[in-house]
Amino acid sequence: MTRIAIMTDETGWHTGRLNKAFRARGVEARCVDLTDCRIDTTWAPHGLAIPGFGHALPDAVFVRGIAGGTFEQVTLRLGLLHALRECGVPVYNDARAIERSVDKSMTSFLLNRYGVRTPATWAGESSAFAQRVLMREAAAGRKVVMKPLFGSQGKGLRLLGTKACAPLPSLKSFNEVAYLQRYVDGGRPGFDWRVLVIGTQAVAAMKRVGGDGWIHNFARGARCEPAELTPALADTAVRASHALGLDYAGVDLIASDERPLVLEVNGVAAWRGLQSVAPVDIAALLVDDLLDRKLAASQRTLALASGDGRA
Repeated sequence: MTRIAIMTDETGWHTGRLNKAFRARGVEARCVDLTDCRIDTTWAPHGLAIPGFGHALPDAVFVRGIAGGTFEQVTLRLGLLHALRECGVPVYNDARAIERSVDKSMTSFLLNRYGVRTPATWAGESSAFAQRVLMREAAAGRKVVMKPLFGSQGKGLRLLGTKACAPLPSLKSFNEVAYLQRYVDGGRPGFDWRVLVIGTQAVAAMKRVGGDGWIHNFARGARCEPAELTPALADTAVRASHALGLDYAGVDLIASDERPLVLEVNGVAAWRGLQSVAPVDIAALLVDDLLDRKLAASQRTLALASGDGRA
């Protein structure tokens, strides 16, 4: 029987949906916290100890959540995902893709590099440079959003260039890094889109309306409304996901004069709010893509390498 590890720091609605979808496919899935895993070079034959799998490794890994912690703790947890990939275990999403999406500056760089429309962005360690950016944008009548480099759910965002918040905040509260993004007005009432990409397709979309002022995250009180998955939304979201090398992604977009702009890309995306308005079973689609595309491709590669796939 195929055995899957669902890497998560908490169990609940999402892991329940995933377990149900895996059972429907005749697959055994087990929730595992990366904090309980370890690199152990005496643990034959792989040097990796994954609770619940003995000396074996799972056939594939679904990354649902990674607990926060110190730089060393997070590095080790991501290192375990890297190590699983090195052992030939398909990891969905793998550590490299997660690192790209967690780091907002790298996300912005890759989106820009691959021609995906995104607001103008600046990231660096110089408060003097950040202040010049703010002054230049304000002089042009534009506002700037300052965000923590690592963060989600709309936490820690500051809107700059308004009378209430004109000066640049101290970088100390942002861990000495300035990440600035040109503000795009979401209208009245304000909204943005969340589009879920699975594999090569955008599968569902919703509007996130209202919320905490100009921040439209579901976790900040925005309400979820069904949205048409237009060709422009779907194409932009898929290109954003592929630019970061993600197997699945929650892509946040906002309306602009032409095609939508990508604000952020989430590589460990939650979908509870989206599921409430989506006509498809999102967990089932995720499981199908992992098993039928990611795991199947890995098995074909292994068969060819061992000679079993020769004509």
